[in-house]
Amino acid sequence: MNGTVYCDWMEAELDALRQQSLHRCLRIVDDRGEEGGKWLTVGGRRLFNLSSNDYLGLAGDPRIADAARQAAEQWGAGAAASRLICGNHRWYADLEERLAEWKQREAALVFANGYMANLGVIAALVGRADAVFSDRLNHASIVDGIILSRARHYRYRHNDPEHLEHLLKKHAGHRRALIVTDAVFSMDGDAAPLSELVELKARCGAMLMVDEAHAGGVRGSRGQGLCHELGLHEQVDVIMGTFSKAFGVYGAYVCADRVLIDYLVTKTRPLIYSTALPPMVVAAVRKALEVVQEEGWRRTRLRENSAWFRRRLRACGFAIGEGDSPIIPWIVGDNRQALRLSQRLEERGIAAVAIRPPTVPEGTARIRFSLMATHTREELEEVIRQMQLAAGAGEVETG
Repeated sequence: MNGTVYCDWMEAELDALRQQSLHRCLRIVDDRGEEGGKWLTVGGRRLFNLSSNDYLGLAGDPRIADAARQAAEQWGAGAAASRLICGNHRWYADLEERLAEWKQREAALVFANGYMANLGVIAALVGRADAVFSDRLNHASIVDGIILSRARHYRYRHNDPEHLEHLLKKHAGHRRALIVTDAVFSMDGDAAPLSELVELKARCGAMLMVDEAHAGGVRGSRGQGLCHELGLHEQVDVIMGTFSKAFGVYGAYVCADRVLIDYLVTKTRPLIYSTALPPMVVAAVRKALEVVQEEGWRRTRLRENSAWFRRRLRACGFAIGEGDSPIIPWIVGDNRQALRLSQRLEERGIAAVAIRPPTVPEGTARIRFSLMATHTREELEEVIRQMQLAAGAGEVETG
């Protein structure tokens, strides 16, 4: 294949990315079963896991795995078709009823994953004659959904309702307007000003969509998310969430009024043209939903861990982002420096991945720590000690 016409320009572009420390590669995780995923084995090295989104420590929960096993024995390994053909097995309907009750909305709709949900929902709700107003730091799936919709895309400054209001008034002539935001931002760990956004959407006649991917299971009295915690869940038009983070499984959902869900079933292309989730995955999600609601101690422990770890990092002089979530970014700035720090931490037994552009803005490369409810204070204290050693080894600025 060396003579293929695209090889030269691809190699040149990859070389340029390597020079900027922006090249990516896939690494094999040999094992993540120890202590429910709190420890990983990568390249034969045992690492303390500070990189996953398994906030409640449920990805390795034997009760959830057993629910999946029993469903696989009864239904097999796959759904065999899209939901609109013959893949809509009865457990889908049961799960969606439970989700609607949990979120206190009229209806729910399950998707294969969060990326497909955001792509499909946004493209179904708006088109060429419409406008989407999106936080500048929203997840890539939201950005891609807006591009796919062909609506006009107006980005407001991160968590800046005043700038959003300015844009809404300036671009008020569109057929429909959609405001969309993450609830908790995946790379910064801070929360959206949802009360202000609800007020703005009502005043300007817009729809509001909130992505609860990193808040679902973590926030709210029963893990319903940030919208619930703030008492705004009935005022948000579309609430999207995932099962791949705090739930420890896979998939996504949308909760809304019945008419909106009915509309999405007819109009959402990723739902219409994708094979349904396997029954064993849906069964695992159902069990995870039970555990998320019943075991509030996991949220309490996670909240305590997050607050304590943030305080200790600041006291030690580390430059970390604002917020109160389990996502805690150590802002480094330079891409190469972030990679070096990640490698030094790995050498000291810690899995903490370097996050670089385009995932984050230029000049804001970082180490993204992601805490779990199952982490202990002693383990996190040792992490801080190793961070200090890693920073000092290369005379890296902590703050």
